[in-house]
Amino acid sequence: MDTGWRYLIFSTRHGWMGCLSSPKGLVRVTLPRQTFPQALDALRGRVETEALWSPRAFSDLVGRFTTYFNGREVAFPYPLDFTGATPFQCRVWEAARAIPYGKTSSYGALARQIGQPGAMRAVGQAMGRNPVAIIVPCHRVIASDGSLGGFGHGPEMKRLLLRLERIALPR
Repeated sequence: MDTGWRYLIFSTRHGWMGCLSSPKGLVRVTLPRQTFPQALDALRGRVETEALWSPRAFSDLVGRFTTYFNGREVAFPYPLDFTGATPFQCRVWEAARAIPYGKTSSYGALARQIGQPGAMRAVGQAMGRNPVAIIVPCHRVIASDGSLGGFGHGPEMKRLLLRLERIALPR
């Protein structure tokens, strides 16, 4: 039975990525992993029970990630399915999605932008739960002191993504 869920694991110049979509939009995009099984493992859940392997459904997205990893700006105009996320997380992710390519913002600035100036830590926690990396560019969010701040995939991946966008690396 076709549930409308689709997934794909694909290779980039920086490793294997995975993407998962529901009938409503993209649900998950993984950052590059060293192996195909690692990327697949990052998508576990619906992939095993409901999603169909679907290269054609993601051909445009794969092309856009190829462009991105070649160091060129690209838009990701896809509907996102944030089912299960809190309203606060959705506001934070939408604010982060508006950070332009090649620019950064701080956790504090995002908190102010969504009307909750004291919520820097909560913004950081929401960024840590971002299910669609790069499309919601959590790597562009840095600490107010100019340091990298946290990143669930490690500081080296954050540095790589910032370098790809030619953003001067913070301290």
